[in-house]
Amino acid sequence: MSPVRTAPAELTAGDAALRTQYLTEVLGLLYPEPCRTDGTDGPLVAEYLVVPNARRPRLLVPSVSPAVAAAAVRRYAEPQGRMARLKRDAVVAAVHTRTTGLLFRDRIRVTGPATAGIDGYLSDALRRDLAVSIHIGPVRANRKPVLQLLTPGGDTFAFGKLGTGPLTRRLVKAETAALIALSASQLTKLTVPRVLHSGEWRGMRVLVQSALPVWLPRAPLTPRRLTAAMLDVAGCCGYTVGPLTSSGYWQELRNRLTAVAARPEGSGLFAAVDVLAAHSGGTALRYGAWHGDWSPWNMANLNDALLVWDWERFATGVPLGFDAIHHELQKRIQSTGDARAAVEATLARADELLAPFGVAPVAREITALLYLVDLAVRYLTDRQAEAGARLGVLGTWLLPVLIRRVEEL
Repeated sequence: MSPVRTAPAELTAGDAALRTQYLTEVLGLLYPEPCRTDGTDGPLVAEYLVVPNARRPRLLVPSVSPAVAAAAVRRYAEPQGRMARLKRDAVVAAVHTRTTGLLFRDRIRVTGPATAGIDGYLSDALRRDLAVSIHIGPVRANRKPVLQLLTPGGDTFAFGKLGTGPLTRRLVKAETAALIALSASQLTKLTVPRVLHSGEWRGMRVLVQSALPVWLPRAPLTPRRLTAAMLDVAGCCGYTVGPLTSSGYWQELRNRLTAVAARPEGSGLFAAVDVLAAHSGGTALRYGAWHGDWSPWNMANLNDALLVWDWERFATGVPLGFDAIHHELQKRIQSTGDARAAVEATLARADELLAPFGVAPVAREITALLYLVDLAVRYLTDRQAEAGARLGVLGTWLLPVLIRRVEEL
């Protein structure tokens, strides 16, 4: 299992600078005083290769052995496209044949007490020897340290997440609860990670989950198999039925919207919600569970299993079909880069996407528009724009389409 995003497109200079800054912050969190990461002499705690370099860091690879370093790169994420895979394979070959000095000149040496860093904590918590590889993700409000945990022989056995602030602590806690609940839900159409450890370390929330074998050969994913898995999740905690405006979901959505009402986008969203209530408040909907971020990069389809990870947005009692709309939107944004056009195209497919979930024709448009409201409120609540997320400014893509379509009801 790999709870990291697939390899993104080339970084901009600004994003590269922010990644470098974030690298420094992450090292300070994972190896706090009295550990040192500035090359100071002392007992060696860990040593990392910076891939591809310190100016544009994506991954910190443990240099404990060529086998471990190669495995850390190979299993960090699944590249999209032939050229990306060739680049990944070249990096794997370099670290495995000890030619890293020619390609990766930037290294980080951590010195200090062996028990002071994250390695010591996780080794004690899991009661096993391990090596840590660190993912340096793109700018997002919910960015958090993501760790790949490997055995001394180079096998990936787990992934760890650390909640470092109010938002990420909440998300890590939510994912822990979600995985525990899903473990008892008897899912049959997909495979999810298991919780190996949950705890607190130096004020951070820690979740360690089992590794899903995302490095195994992929198989084509059919719409039928994807829908079956989404339906499996939708019914894992039971269903309810009732009018929109008398549902628990509606009340929860209104409460979340009230919390961001002072934001510039809040008035437009409130107006849209009022129109939805007036137009379709009495429409009966069916409610169930959803993954919350079912995107192409959060799953892997194998011949005999559909692996799905990143459950930090899991929720129950939402209108059926939200996962299908979300997946379609994220897939289109990923493939075209045009977020506004992706919203338009996703809404155009709402009938087709929601029919397999048993959503009545009269309720399909309102379900798709409710999803957009829900997503917009999430972005505002998380303060994605302030964090510098690429799609954080809703007025450039989501809100114009949402408001226009609501006004056309």
